[in-house]
Amino acid sequence: MKKSDLKRYRKILEEKREALVSNARSLKAEHMTVDTDDLPDEMDLAASEGLQSFQFRLRGREKTFLSKIDYALKKIDSGEFGTCEDCGEDISAKRLEARPETKLCIRCKEDQERQEKDFA
Repeated sequence: MKKSDLKRYRKILEEKREALVSNARSLKAEHMTVDTDDLPDEMDLAASEGLQSFQFRLRGREKTFLSKIDYALKKIDSGEFGTCEDCGEDISAKRLEARPETKLCIRCKEDQERQEKDFA
């Protein structure tokens, strides 16, 4: 892969990473506490706790996505970026444009999703 392509993918990944970290900081500052004094009854408290639970799940997904981004950046540094971890083939530029943090080519990802569906 060309150095210019790697540089472009690095920039995309770093921008995604920064957006996730920035969003996590703002969520933490705004929404991650429940003040029971502001909640006059059990229904409001339950609704607030439900929202907080949803935000925790969302943060868990963001954490997973962040680790995928970090892993892709390490692969750029090691010279392994753009190679499918399943079959060893090059991942298409089109797929990398859509999901530069991917570990699998489209064929292997589709196979993985089929297997997951079969076990679900």
